Amino acid sequence: MSDTTPRPEHHGYDYGQPVAPAPQGPADPYRSAGAGRERRRDGSGTRRTALVVHTVADVAAAFLGLWILLHLLEANHANVFVRFVQDVADALAWWSQDVFTMDTENLRVLLDYGLPAVVYLLAGHGIAARLRRF
Repeated sequence: MSDTTPRPEHHGYDYGQPVAPAPQGPADPYRSAGAGRERRRDGSGTRRTALVVHTVADVAAAFLGLWILLHLLEANHANVFVRFVQDVADALAWWSQDVFTMDTENLRVLLDYGLPAVVYLLAGHGIAARLRRF
């Protein structure tokens, strides 16, 4: 037993029928030829890079500032968190260690770790501002 009900007629594009026309729409100025993916030319990649530079500079300065604060408040150096912050701050401020030789330990730490914090903030925000101009 076979089904002999006639199939409904559809107006698709089958063998022997005309080829379907390409969809018509506004030309996309952001599509690059041959790439097959959308490329934006509004500077969003540059803005993202500026945001990353800005954020990295802020995080570096935050670690340095946190270490200065922990040192001035005489935090327990045996604590894992305090040691982690100190290690990160030492890695970030390796180039400015012992630049200042003060008699007071607190003032020496403030200057040795404060200088790189200011440098990272100025350099990071300056580079980010220049990137945003493009």
